[in-house]
Amino acid sequence: METPLLNTIDSPKDLRQLSAEKLPQIAQELRRFIIDAVASKEGHLGASLGVVELTVALHYYFNTPYDQLVWDVGHQAYGHKILTGRRSIFETNRQFNGLSGFPKRSESPYDSFGVGHSSTSISAALGMALAAQLKGDYTKRHVAVIGDASIASGMAFEGLNHAGVTPANLWIILNDNAMGIDPSVGALKNYLTKATVGKKPRQANIIEALNFHYTGPVDGHDLPALLRAFEAMERVEGPKFLHVITTKGKGLKPAELDQVRYHAPGKFDRITGEILPKQEAHLPPKFQDVFGLSLLELAQQNDQIFAITPAMPTGSSLKYMMRAFPQRAIDVGIAEQHAVTLAAGMATQGLRVFCAIYSTFLQRAYDQVIHDVALQNLPVVFCIDRAGLVGEDGATHHGIFDIAYLRCIPNLQIAAPSNLIDLRNLLYTASKKLDTPLAIRYPRGRGRELKWQQAFKTLPLGKANLLKKGTRILILALGSSVYDAQDAINNLPEIIQAQVGLIDLRFVKPLDTELLAQQIPTYQHIISIEDASKIGGVGDAIQDFLVQLKYPGSFVKLGIPDMFIEQGSIAELKTLVKIDATSIGRKIQALAKD
Repeated sequence: METPLLNTIDSPKDLRQLSAEKLPQIAQELRRFIIDAVASKEGHLGASLGVVELTVALHYYFNTPYDQLVWDVGHQAYGHKILTGRRSIFETNRQFNGLSGFPKRSESPYDSFGVGHSSTSISAALGMALAAQLKGDYTKRHVAVIGDASIASGMAFEGLNHAGVTPANLWIILNDNAMGIDPSVGALKNYLTKATVGKKPRQANIIEALNFHYTGPVDGHDLPALLRAFEAMERVEGPKFLHVITTKGKGLKPAELDQVRYHAPGKFDRITGEILPKQEAHLPPKFQDVFGLSLLELAQQNDQIFAITPAMPTGSSLKYMMRAFPQRAIDVGIAEQHAVTLAAGMATQGLRVFCAIYSTFLQRAYDQVIHDVALQNLPVVFCIDRAGLVGEDGATHHGIFDIAYLRCIPNLQIAAPSNLIDLRNLLYTASKKLDTPLAIRYPRGRGRELKWQQAFKTLPLGKANLLKKGTRILILALGSSVYDAQDAINNLPEIIQAQVGLIDLRFVKPLDTELLAQQIPTYQHIISIEDASKIGGVGDAIQDFLVQLKYPGSFVKLGIPDMFIEQGSIAELKTLVKIDATSIGRKIQALAKD
């Protein structure tokens, strides 16, 4: 489809030059542009399609970027980026050295706040609004656009509770589509689903009870209705709230019908919407699926197993257990703090609790890990998915800090299986007698073992695995970095291969000091490798141990440097930070010359 009118819009100023009658055409062309772009380049689809009309209305009515617009999470902001001067380079979205997949302050003045995690928009916009009033500016408007899944999170409620007692020029737009990545859950969701366009729920309105002026619900795909609602709200002073009902995936029928799959569908036919098949028939499974299917097997054998995820049943593959045992596997919504303390409470009653959570999202529940789990030494099992570099979602989603922020916590053991079979067996081991909290971190993507579904075996906690003996250079690799180390060794000349030993550490904490003390003194050079921050990582733990050993040789620590890593493929990013097989091989060869 041609986009002749959209092609004339290089900024919201251009948009505001159009008559309101032209806006439906802009919305139609913008929706087509997003579909065409994501069909070939991949990315988040359904969320951006659902807010096309809302995006057009916001930039048409408000004087952005003077009026400040904050998108919650930001995966729905593709239309926003296209209308704010990035249309011509939108093909680089989520690519290495290209546009971020989320709003980013350094990228555009229209991105007033950097986002990626949920439920931050209300607090951020309120902070901007209060700051403006302190400066004497009472006309600047501050708009937070938040979804019904995100507004149920604790931080959003904290922001609402504060905002309701301020005179802030704050507008909150609730984009209500009954969806996050998976369907929204909880009592608030049940309350909101009773609302229809033009009809509020009968019971007392929770938003009005928090001292907001409430407008709606309004059809979020009706541009004139949105503009009329904005005009009516303009006459109200103080914080105000607009309830907008939308359809995730609007305008692409398959995306409307299967909103979970089309949240980020991969490549698809831009005309029919049919997702293009991937050649996956003979590939090993993803780590997340081995987790989900193995936990289901264990739950079938042990009725004391309970599983919790904060809004990631599909992404974590907990969906398998949720289907089979809906009373023993639950999605608590975007509520990481609640998920962790809920798990702690269950653990006090003797349940074997597995908390499935992405590394980047576990950051949001750090105090609960320390105070509610580790301090009380409760045997909660944290299944930390997407540990390490995750690719195109970029800096907000890389799981590179978990080792550093968990390693300092007493009582907590940290495991990092290097392969699918070890992941399966660690889950089995954790399902048996466990007297202390355990974190099991594993990466995004596929393993390499086709025959992974083997009989369960107990793995000794805190024990590493000597994979290869050498003579001069010893590699201590953690997690998926074992794959990269093996590839590096296999690509070396045989004369150098013979010099290289390899240990799969398996555990960050405790380290297998017995095996390390036995092996390290026989080598001249030690290399540690981890897909995690070098500061505070397993390399630091090894370095401390080398000091204790009074090791006289050289030590090289490979990992993620002290910087935020932007978007790109995992392969590109590993090359960037020099933990890919080629870079490891070069380091080995340099040491072999010493």
